[in-house]
Amino acid sequence: MTKIRIGTIAARALALGGLLISAQAHAIPIGNTQGTVEFPDGAISLADEVVDYQPGLEGAAPTSPYQGAFNATGLPDYSGANTCADQASCTFVSLGVGGSLTLRFTDNLLTGSGNSDDDLHIFEIGPDVEDTDVYISSDGATFFSVGSVGGSVSSIDIDAFGYGIGDTFGYVRLVDVASEGGTSGITVGADIDAVGAITTVPSVPVSVPEPSTLLLLGAGLIGIGYRRRCLPQR
Repeated sequence: MTKIRIGTIAARALALGGLLISAQAHAIPIGNTQGTVEFPDGAISLADEVVDYQPGLEGAAPTSPYQGAFNATGLPDYSGANTCADQASCTFVSLGVGGSLTLRFTDNLLTGSGNSDDDLHIFEIGPDVEDTDVYISSDGATFFSVGSVGGSVSSIDIDAFGYGIGDTFGYVRLVDVASEGGTSGITVGADIDAVGAITTVPSVPVSVPEPSTLLLLGAGLIGIGYRRRCLPQR
């Protein structure tokens, strides 16, 4: 006869639920050679798609190898190399003087934290963060300013601009401040490696078992164990 410890079954069911609930609670450091930032939801936090790229004003745009807007999506991967043979071998995109880049989160949404913690991080490479105005949008059509990054500041607390945990945004637009920095060069303008939502929620809600569901699961397993003990063995 096969014996099953009923208490063990229930404990394992509840432990499984505990793992599912706590799996999202550990921050994951993500970054490049210039530094890392902790993202509680890991790689899902990074912008996924280029919506629009305008490489600077006429006569003040970066050269072709540095116009690969796709290099600003996904995980930051800048390794310290500032010279690129082509867009495919580059790890960042330059905005050019007054240029802009609009990115979209496809599997997550930026949201407020409800406190003064930073919610959005711009991985801008180089010795200093070049002045860049930052805008966010829910629909990709109407954008709202959330200040700028520059100098040593690379993160933004969107709660400081009146947004909170009830607000979600799928788009981020970065605009190089034309009046700041140089006006010529192969990598003129702000140089973007990646953009990440530190405070984020999945764009499609992830189902996490409720405590009551876990208890029902445990009860079901207990019932199976009891039935197996009571049935005559052949």
